[in-house]
Amino acid sequence: MRPHVDRRQARVLALVRARGSVRVVDLAQELGVSPVTLRRDIEAMAARGEIQRMHGVISRVEAERNAGGAPGGAAEAARVPATGGTPRDVRGSGGGEGLVVGMVVPTTEYYYADVVRGARETVEARGARLTVGLTRYLPGEDRTQADRLLSTGAHGLLLTPNWEAGSPAPEEGSWTARLPVPAVLVERWVPPGHPAAALDRVTSDHAHGAACAVRHLAELGHRRIALASRTTPTTARLRAGYEAAVTALGLEPAPLWPPAGPEPLAEADLFARTLDYLHEAVTEGGVTAALIHSDTDAIMLIPRLTALGIRVPEDLTVITYDDEVAGLADVPLTAVAPAKREVGARAATLLLDRLTAANPEDGPRQHLELLPRLTVRP
Repeated sequence: MRPHVDRRQARVLALVRARGSVRVVDLAQELGVSPVTLRRDIEAMAARGEIQRMHGVISRVEAERNAGGAPGGAAEAARVPATGGTPRDVRGSGGGEGLVVGMVVPTTEYYYADVVRGARETVEARGARLTVGLTRYLPGEDRTQADRLLSTGAHGLLLTPNWEAGSPAPEEGSWTARLPVPAVLVERWVPPGHPAAALDRVTSDHAHGAACAVRHLAELGHRRIALASRTTPTTARLRAGYEAAVTALGLEPAPLWPPAGPEPLAEADLFARTLDYLHEAVTEGGVTAALIHSDTDAIMLIPRLTALGIRVPEDLTVITYDDEVAGLADVPLTAVAPAKREVGARAATLLLDRLTAANPEDGPRQHLELLPRLTVRP
């Protein structure tokens, strides 16, 4: 983490500890930072268990808990989020006392903060304990973290492998099907025929989420709608849902997304490519609306589009995907929100049910897809 980010988060923590609680809006003004920047800090700090957050207010944590491991680096066992209520499906449930659930995720920030939080609430409600291993998207680190968690006594694993496309390549990820304990894939998909296809998994139906956004825009009268998404594990599913909705609704095709070159692009170049695509799609391609993944990209793109003479929403109506910070934009943005917290909760429930069964191999494997929701903001 860059030094100025460390200093800012340390200042946030000191103020919260001194005052007990503070409004996020007031804190952003006091620190002289944007709400979006502060929201990122709050997500990271809540994920580490340093603060609690609720309805625009953050407060101190009376007792901080560390799940173990040395701080820093990809091999750490992260402190997991401690805020929020217990999901409906685990209240009052039992069965799981003494079990240790290992969870391998890329990060406990941004999208995965709520996924981990939902898993933790479920695991603890059933008397078990959650330990987390972070991969930071480093190649091979997912398997390293899984092995480490098993060596420290995990009875089962929740896995989000580092599959670039969200699903494994033909020669990738078969190790997940050879684990000595039950495992559930979280926010990952597997094609039929791959060894990992037989694993339990819980995912967000991102294709459905993209289709909901396209349908909403079509109902507003838009006939040519673009999808702008750099390559992430979510992109393939978003594009599948987007293209299916465009066809089903009889919409006009938007200009094609620029193909990837032979060499990976730097972050600045990826952003510039998205900006250029949207600018040309509006000025030359007749596009009047776009689904942009993710929120942070959308919030950064809008003022740059405005500087190029494209007004939002007058010339381009925008829906974002993820709904992490869409409500904090200068003009709050309509967004598609995957059920991140519930994904973590359902995955943990599925794993604990299997671990506490008389025979963990009994019962059919399950592939659960949870539907994202569209949050319309005026």
